[in-house]
Order: sequence, then C-alpha cells, then structure tokens
Amino acid sequence: MKKVRITQVKSGIGYPMREKMTLKSLGLRKMHQTVEHEATPQIMGMIVKVKHLVKFEEFE
Repeated sequence: MKKVRITQVKSGIGYPMREKMTLKSLGLRKMHQTVEHEATPQIMGMIVKVKHLVKFEEFE
C-alpha cells in the first residue's frame, strides 16, 4: 500500500478547534514535524481538511 509523508508548514493557531484536533490526530505537534502514514481514505480525508496547514507527498 502507498504511504504518505506529511509535514506541518503552518501553525494551527487562529484556526478552528476541529482543524487543530485533525493535526493532532495526524500526529503533528510542532511546526516542520514530519510523520508517515499509510495512504488510507481516512488519512487522505484528514489531509484534505487541513491542506492549508500541511505539505504532503505520496511514495511507495
């Protein structure tokens, strides 16, 4: 299965609590922190919700 590498590039300060909780669910706690997850529909949906706060790339 494909994997996705997610990096937080913008702070969650000033954004709704729902978006902050989505960042936390993805495992992102600090700016420029990178995490890797499998590219499941649930993870991809979370990325779409906070796409203005993160950078992501898919890889094998």
